Amino acid sequence: MRFREWATKVMLIFLVFATLILALFAGKVTKPQNNTATSIPEVIAWSEYPKAQLQTAKNQSSESQEVRKSRVKKSQPVARYRTTMAFAKYRPQYEIARVDPSNYGDRYTKDINNVPVRNQPIVVLHETSNSASSAINFFQTHHDNENIQASYHTLIKRDGTVVYLIPPEKRAFGAGNSVFDGPNGAETVKTNPNLPPSVNNFAYHVSLETPPEAWGNDYVQTHSGYTEAQYQSLAWLIAQSQVPDDRITTHKAVDRSRQKVDPINFDFNKFFDLLHSYRQSPQGIQN
Repeated sequence: MRFREWATKVMLIFLVFATLILALFAGKVTKPQNNTATSIPEVIAWSEYPKAQLQTAKNQSSESQEVRKSRVKKSQPVARYRTTMAFAKYRPQYEIARVDPSNYGDRYTKDINNVPVRNQPIVVLHETSNSASSAINFFQTHHDNENIQASYHTLIKRDGTVVYLIPPEKRAFGAGNSVFDGPNGAETVKTNPNLPPSVNNFAYHVSLETPPEAWGNDYVQTHSGYTEAQYQSLAWLIAQSQVPDDRITTHKAVDRSRQKVDPINFDFNKFFDLLHSYRQSPQGIQN
């Protein structure tokens, strides 16, 4: 009898512990995830954004016009825009720079309230406010403070060199408190409960290196502008995207802090003239 009573007690204790373990496990599995945005990068068609074209002026070949024409046609799918022969002939220098992971993140398909986001891509133009090397050094520095984390996808130096920083499928931290006022109304996405909503989730950020006379001046309102090489490389870069003209904007236009003024003295007429020479609708391509 004593052995039977002891065995019964052991069995009861075992059942109690097993029940507690199962309850704890079930609680962890069913615990709701609040105030977090949902990231599924592969679902979104990032082909709308510019892609890294890894070639330099030194690598230009002596291929014939007919070969270039064939290569351009084969490399571009039927879409809103196709690049032109002028695009094929331009070959800017390029660099690739690593950015610290604290300064960029994933793009999201749902905001912090679990609402699906389906914004079409935009391009946001910036300037560095300092030298290109200074900006790159900042992006390569780890920042724990969410309020100072920052980055661009691409930077264009004064000599036209294209510096690739973050892949287009990732979310650069280029505009903190921001809204895009487009043809379909105001667009913004809140992905962080601790920060204001922004356009970063659907923006491709590209920056021009500021002229040297304005480096380090946070209060500058005007300067000498950007070089011809910068305009050429910027137009060449954006020509690779399917982002329409009316969704190309500036940091100043999307900023809601009312503190951003870049890119200062940007010549949109020159930029769009170059862009339209580098990309056209398929019907407008001159063979």
